[in-house]
Amino acid sequence: MAIYEDEKKPVLMYGAADVIGTNNTAELKALLKALELAVDAQHDKVAILSDSKYSIECVVNWAYGWKAKGWTKQGGEIKNLDLIKTAHALYDGIKEKVIISHVRGHAGVEGNELADRMAVIAASNGNSVFMEYTYESIDHVIALQPG
Repeated sequence: MAIYEDEKKPVLMYGAADVIGTNNTAELKALLKALELAVDAQHDKVAILSDSKYSIECVVNWAYGWKAKGWTKQGGEIKNLDLIKTAHALYDGIKEKVIISHVRGHAGVEGNELADRMAVIAASNGNSVFMEYTYESIDHVIALQPG
């Protein structure tokens, strides 16, 4: 993830790798971490951008219906339910403070491109917790290639 505050250089974080997890699991973990950071943020409004429509819909919209039905859905299992429940509870508690929006992936949006590079680093390092990534220049991070 890439965390922007005012005009400062963004803080980059990577981690929460799960060898048996899916892309959706990783996206939900990143959204959950962003919500945890938003809870502690010293700002009246916090914007969270994600290229995962799935994770946004799960936490911001669908969870209300699933919760009303005892965390069930027609048609079967709710995958990633523990992550969704935790992220939704955080969101529901701060929804007046946070705006979660979708951004197209791989479309040249700096923060999204930086977050993609952090995902590659997390997958290759296998860190189970989020860690801050130290870097000199944004251009250098964006130039990192998978593999």
